[in-house]
Amino acid sequence: MKKLMIYGASGYTGAMIARHAQEAGLQIIVAGRDGEKLAAMALKMDIAFRAFSLDDPDTIDSALEDIDVLINCAGPFMYTAKPLITAAIRQKVHYLDVAAELDSYQFAEIFDDVAVSAGVMLLPGCGGSVAMLGCLAAHAAAKIKNPARISLALHVTGTMSRGSAVSASENLSTECLLRRNGQLMQRESTELQNFDFGKGPQACFPVTLPDVITIWKATEIPDIETFVYLSGEGFPQGNLADLPDGPTAQERKGSRYQAVAEVMNADGDTLRMLLDTVNGYSFTALAAAEAGRRVLAGECRPGFHTPAGLFGKHFAETIADTRIVAFDDLH
Repeated sequence: MKKLMIYGASGYTGAMIARHAQEAGLQIIVAGRDGEKLAAMALKMDIAFRAFSLDDPDTIDSALEDIDVLINCAGPFMYTAKPLITAAIRQKVHYLDVAAELDSYQFAEIFDDVAVSAGVMLLPGCGGSVAMLGCLAAHAAAKIKNPARISLALHVTGTMSRGSAVSASENLSTECLLRRNGQLMQRESTELQNFDFGKGPQACFPVTLPDVITIWKATEIPDIETFVYLSGEGFPQGNLADLPDGPTAQERKGSRYQAVAEVMNADGDTLRMLLDTVNGYSFTALAAAEAGRRVLAGECRPGFHTPAGLFGKHFAETIADTRIVAFDDLH
């Protein structure tokens, strides 16, 4: 039976992915740097574990020797993506992750040709906003002739996990980027734009979401902008190490996510579509486990791919209670 390794499995999101993967009947090995936490987790789940850091390539190679698919859940991904991607290519292991940071996607672009030659797939963002927004964008792009511009806004609700807060804090100085004429370029982070998530316009601020890379790759729409609207508690204050692991199941249940895509063509035709789904952490864990299952079952292609490009535009709608509709259909 093929093996799935979840690296960063003792973290908040990693632990949820491991539970879903086990419930799906997959043979999993939990891994990461904290041997004590992993041992306790493995004992409770009656599975194997491997504790290793990412400092030594030979150590990583040895840990991946008998692995078929790797899901990286260990942020900040600016530190973990490159060593795990390069090791996965060397060991011919398909690489997936749940990164919301740009680094994984830039590394996937850089190592695309090498991965193709090795017969290895790189699928960063197999869960989370990349899977959500990629499917939403694909639906919208299919409904308008010759799409030339797309703006995407993600409505983030509820509280952040400790890991997400740490990753975000280390990426606060990242440039605010958009794509114009196929090229990434800087933009002002103060240029707010209104989006309607189903209950009236909300002012959203521009951010650099990985979709400026993934949607370009999947659709070749030349102009792409990404925005976020925060209606939860916002960015945590104080010592991030003191934060709880993440929101409780009840808190996640009460904090659904929405996203909007506004796509336009050269003739000025505009289409708006809305995605409504479960809490982002719940979606990420379910989607990553399902992506791992599909890749283990043979749904894979060498090189850098996106969830929507690989699994199709309906992938997000197979995850929990998720729907994608044209905005006009809401009224």
